[in-house]
Amino acid sequence: MGTLDRYIFRTTLTSFMVVLFSLTGVIWITQALRVIDLMTSQGQTILTFLGLTSLAIPMLVQVIAPIALMIGVAHTLTKLANDSEMIVMNAAGFSPLRLFTPFFEATCVVALLVAVISAYVAPASMRRLKQWNTDITTDALTTILQPGRFAQIEANLTVRIRERLPNGDLGGIFIDDQRNPKERVTFIAETGTVVKNDKGAFLILRDLQRFAPMHAPELATLEKHAFDMSQFASRAGRDTTTVDINERYLWELFSPPPDDPLFRQVPGKFRSELHDRISALFYPFAFAVLTFAFLGPPRTTRQSRNFSIGGSIVAVLALRMTGFACTVLAAKMAIMVALQYVLLALAAAIGLWMIAAGLVLEPPAALVEANRRIWKFLRRKSEEQPA
Repeated sequence: MGTLDRYIFRTTLTSFMVVLFSLTGVIWITQALRVIDLMTSQGQTILTFLGLTSLAIPMLVQVIAPIALMIGVAHTLTKLANDSEMIVMNAAGFSPLRLFTPFFEATCVVALLVAVISAYVAPASMRRLKQWNTDITTDALTTILQPGRFAQIEANLTVRIRERLPNGDLGGIFIDDQRNPKERVTFIAETGTVVKNDKGAFLILRDLQRFAPMHAPELATLEKHAFDMSQFASRAGRDTTTVDINERYLWELFSPPPDDPLFRQVPGKFRSELHDRISALFYPFAFAVLTFAFLGPPRTTRQSRNFSIGGSIVAVLALRMTGFACTVLAAKMAIMVALQYVLLALAAAIGLWMIAAGLVLEPPAALVEANRRIWKFLRRKSEEQPA
């Protein structure tokens, strides 16, 4: 790799990393706001919050990386054009395909990153995310039962304790259970103790009152009552034995066991997920080729690049949206898998043909003239406005 190739390679990857971190950070923040209730309603720490939300980053990177590469390639080509380096390289005898070589090498690095994430990192993160969520629910007795706050363990079940006593007991317990629409029960206990045994986890209430206001209101005073808390942990733990499709490693999607209940139930989704992971490897190449095809040909400083930039964005977004549609439909129609690969190959072939031919896309003369007239009209109107 020569000096010029290293310069282009380094500039492209640097731009790619900046855009990747920026886009991933913005989307991560929007997603993190959805689970911020872990801190407010379930008593989780900031480290738990950051850990849970960060486990979704590999899935984001898998989708964002090809787009970040497109922006990185566009930025590098624009920089070369603005500094007149593109014209110089063309005059020195660099063919378009030769100039595309360092961009192709940078694309290989991005494709390798996407392949590793889609094959292993993203499924492993999703598995860890599920296990972490299960641990949080299983540990509800210590994380949800925080003094001085109302905690909604699940829909229509609210628990509050006043304090934790020095001996470890709970003081001032309030439980409002509305899960049964035919019977609402409220418990108010002086003290309580968490007991765990082989039968489950129980909150033992002592010196309590039980109030059932439905139909004929009933108020009963009891010495002791055991409130079963293990049901919540077991409910969350049922799904840990079943690995969801997006939690499967790539090699597990290639050959799922024939007796896998999930595979027997939705084999089409396995096919869709498998080829979505494989096709993710080729999107960086298609995006880089299309972007270079629109922006790579040398231009003079008098030739606008706006039309080419807009064309590359439209082409890339159309390809990516079509790919998403094919992935969704592939669960029911196997032919959509082949269509997705055909579109990727067709986009790359058209882009390579444009690069080899040195085709420079310019907007139609009529469009340029209409745009000039519009701007002239707007400028004249702005000048006629009174000061």
